[in-house]
Amino acid sequence: MGMRFAGAGIAAAVLLTAAPASAQFFMQSKDFSGAPVVGDEPGIGQALPGATREELTAALVWNMRAALNVAALQCQFEPTLLTVSNYNAILADHKKELKDSFDTLNKYFVRTNKTAKLGQAALDQFGTRTYSAFATVAAQYNFCQVAAAIGRDAIFQPRGSFADIARNRTRELRNSLVPWGEQRFPRYYAAQATLPRMEAICWSKKGEWVAKKCGPQNFPPPYAGVAVAQR
Repeated sequence: MGMRFAGAGIAAAVLLTAAPASAQFFMQSKDFSGAPVVGDEPGIGQALPGATREELTAALVWNMRAALNVAALQCQFEPTLLTVSNYNAILADHKKELKDSFDTLNKYFVRTNKTAKLGQAALDQFGTRTYSAFATVAAQYNFCQVAAAIGRDAIFQPRGSFADIARNRTRELRNSLVPWGEQRFPRYYAAQATLPRMEAICWSKKGEWVAKKCGPQNFPPPYAGVAVAQR
């Protein structure tokens, strides 16, 4: 009997360890999943007029890399997301593909500008705007969770497949920049911190409120109702 209980305990521990945590911040997070993209859809990234399919893919890869870089910097407040270690692993595992994507983008901006100097300036501007596009405050929890999930999946993908991750998960990543709250229990009670007036003039010697001198009593506070935690 003792061995059976021990075996059941070990099995349960293995199952609990193998199952990933569903959320760090909410009981149930918003589902941000979206359809795969090519790279020229509105709202996915900066427009690249005249870009080839290869150049659009390179931009998707660089957008995803930038997002995971931002997450590594902004999401360290929750260490269990592993955004830093996973990002570093991605840089090592997908090094060649990331470099090839950058080289492709560099050639695009040289090709679409009159001089190499203007092309370099356009590339720098592209990089700055790409990073800035993933800066968020109101949706930080959502963005950090999604970026962490993508980073975790990326380190288990074969080398040379980072572009597939970018195509399949960029829409999800962009969706996570919109603020959402708890989905399982969307409502919460809003408490109002109100204290009674304590001036001596407002109380009789028997400890009773003197409405003639201080007006209606302000305690306990009225029922505050509920507020919606979802957007």
